[in-house]
Amino acid sequence: MSVRSSVKALVSLLAAAAAGLLLTAPATAAGDPVRGKTLGYTCLGCHGIDTYKNVYPTYSVPMLRGQHAEYLVAALKAYRAAERGHATMHAHASSLSDQDMEDVAAYLAGNSVKTAGGEPVGKAPAAVATCQACHGRDGVGIMGMYPTLSGQHADYLEHSLNDYQKGARKNGIMAPFAAQLKPEEVKEVAEYFARQKPSLKTVPRNEKALTAAK
Repeated sequence: MSVRSSVKALVSLLAAAAAGLLLTAPATAAGDPVRGKTLGYTCLGCHGIDTYKNVYPTYSVPMLRGQHAEYLVAALKAYRAAERGHATMHAHASSLSDQDMEDVAAYLAGNSVKTAGGEPVGKAPAAVATCQACHGRDGVGIMGMYPTLSGQHADYLEHSLNDYQKGARKNGIMAPFAAQLKPEEVKEVAEYFARQKPSLKTVPRNEKALTAAK
């Protein structure tokens, strides 16, 4: 199968998966950011510091402000289930109930980044075509379950794709996509989305103006 045919097939798979999830995804409780701030204060030890890096392997800790809260909940559940390999995150997530996760995610995410609707920053590499089916042309996830990549640290995105390739992150959609990428394409994809605007941000450590979800 040619690379073009592989891309088309995977885009069709992603579209079908998205349609199915739209029809079958259960409603979740709205998170309370006020409670989430209390529960998630330890998160700021890493996610509230600009340019903070994971020690080994070394990569930038992801920015979470502006991310989809729904995606953050899914990520926390994946860490709790050991579907993502990170000992510290597994320990934190294992201490949280489902509602705790909703609340922490609501706090960390804040207001989700919205697409500007203009032209993406720079020319997209060929490998990005498949990514855009879920993550948008400018890296803003088209649905809450798909993470926004816009402005995220390039080295973190590269690390994440490598983890999907190695099986350290388990995901039925991402694994086959990541598997077809060459090392240079992984870097190109990561750097492309890192350039996009508007950007995700580091969670402010001294944030005060929070209101409970209604």
